[in-house]
Amino acid sequence: MIGNWKWKLAQSLEIKWWKNYLDNKDIQTYLKWKQQYWKDFITKIPNIPTLENLTILDAGCGPAGIFTALKNNKVYALDPLLDEYKKLAHFDPVWYPYTQFITQSIEQIETKEEYDVIFCLNAINHVENIELAYKKLAEALKPNGWLIVSIDAHRNAFLHKLFKILPGDVLHPHQYNLKEYEGFMAQNKINLLPSILIKKEFIFDYYVTYGKK
Repeated sequence: MIGNWKWKLAQSLEIKWWKNYLDNKDIQTYLKWKQQYWKDFITKIPNIPTLENLTILDAGCGPAGIFTALKNNKVYALDPLLDEYKKLAHFDPVWYPYTQFITQSIEQIETKEEYDVIFCLNAINHVENIELAYKKLAEALKPNGWLIVSIDAHRNAFLHKLFKILPGDVLHPHQYNLKEYEGFMAQNKINLLPSILIKKEFIFDYYVTYGKK
């Protein structure tokens, strides 16, 4: 578990990042692009069920998460910063009538065996207590449900150790490599499929880790 101050700093910087990122972006153009991005993202994940008529959780949803592309399902979207996102011109819960929005952290999830699929995309290294967050996500899955988590995994062992000591990436308070992220899934009895490399970066590789309960 990281220090509370470090998590609060990361959360405050996160909302500032979104405000700067969305500034001067045309609302409809951005949302149309983002929805297509998520549709394309889904096609890169083999073996998961067709995402129709399912109960799905978008954990750490942000203002334009995968919930935007899941209209044929019963969707729950959870994020501790939702009240702040509602102040942005690019997000209005009214646009997504199939989605129930919950202002809550992943660690606060109390539901058991409710969801057919849980997405946690670009969010798990933003949480305060990563071990508890994985535990809560796994518990919220129905038997045979799918957990799909995207992560920025360290490529370099030296930088991995350095970033754990120094605040080189304050937006992301957790710093792990692919093996460690897969370990969190396995510890919570998620039967892992081979992780999918989405994009290579200088410091991180962007992966999807996923499996079935």
